[in-house]
Amino acid sequence: MKLKIPPPVYMLLFAFAMWLCSRYIPIFEWRWDTRFMGIIIILCGIMIDLISLAGFIASKTSINPIHPEKARHLVTSGMHRFSRNPMYLGLLLLLTGWFFHLGALSPLLLIPLFILTLTKMQIQPEETILEDLFGQAYRDYKRTVRRWL
Repeated sequence: MKLKIPPPVYMLLFAFAMWLCSRYIPIFEWRWDTRFMGIIIILCGIMIDLISLAGFIASKTSINPIHPEKARHLVTSGMHRFSRNPMYLGLLLLLTGWFFHLGALSPLLLIPLFILTLTKMQIQPEETILEDLFGQAYRDYKRTVRRWL
């Protein structure tokens, strides 16, 4: 299984790589200030992560992304009605806000790579484990709620 690196670590690595891109290969830098928009998007990402975390805690299930097999309950309410992975969506919003904060186009190129990396290294292995744990209930959930949004 691939679940060795926690998703926030991937996010931090990509955030650093985005900073490097903006600093050393800024493909296009805009003249207007987009930092405020970046902060708003980052705050939305944090809010989604906190609401999602609260849903896990309220359901008394594991929040550890490295050990999804420890989950006791399938959470399908709250933010999980809109995304099967709202906490990862929150991380994606953090990176998107960071992109606007940096003010260059080159970091945007790393966002699709973050989505692919997290999908391959975290989400797909998690889905296999959750399907084994929760069976048809998880398969039904997968049919009605999208992976990201």
